[in-house]
Amino acid sequence: MTKLEQIEKSVAELSPEEFDRFSAWFEALQAQRWDRDLIDDASKGVLDDLAERALSDFRNNRTRPL
Repeated sequence: MTKLEQIEKSVAELSPEEFDRFSAWFEALQAQRWDRDLIDDASKGVLDDLAERALSDFRNNRTRPL
């Protein structure tokens, strides 16, 4: 059995309360990784083209209110 299969089996066996705690922990972990990846991408300039395009659209009135 692979590590992932072991994890899947363990998660499937959690009580509802344990599953809720696990879900909250996993959501927080995903958010931390998302934040880390976004910071890494921003520092490497990966998002620069998207930001410039958005600013250009705004400056040229090609946006609409949310």
